[in-house]
Amino acid sequence: MTYLYSALFLGLVCLIAQLLYEYTKLTPGHITSIYVVLGVLLESFNIYDKISKYAPGGATLSILNFGHIMTHSVVEKVNEQGFIGILSGMFVPCSISLTVVIVVSIFAAIVFKPKP
Repeated sequence: MTYLYSALFLGLVCLIAQLLYEYTKLTPGHITSIYVVLGVLLESFNIYDKISKYAPGGATLSILNFGHIMTHSVVEKVNEQGFIGILSGMFVPCSISLTVVIVVSIFAAIVFKPKP
C-alpha cells in the first residue's frame, strides 16, 4: 500500500501543478516556488511528517520536500544554537540534494543534445 499511496500523492501533486499551469498565467517557476512554500507551511504545522508517514516515497521525492528539509533543519538549529541557527542550518541538509541535481543536470547537458 505504501507504493500506491506514494504514487497517488505524487500524482495529485503533478495534477495540481498541471492545472495551475494550464488554467492560470503562472509559469513553472512560480509553481515550483508555490510548492516550496507549501512544503515550508506543511512542515511548520507538523502536517508534512504525517504525509511522509503514509506516502514516504511520494513525500520525499517531490519539490515539497525541499521546503520541508529547509524548515526542519532551521528549526533544529534554532533549538540548538539560538537565533544564529537560522543562518547556519538552512542549507546543510539540502546540500546533498542540490549537489545531486547539479551533477545530474551537467551530465544530462553533456550527454543529450538540445533541439534546434
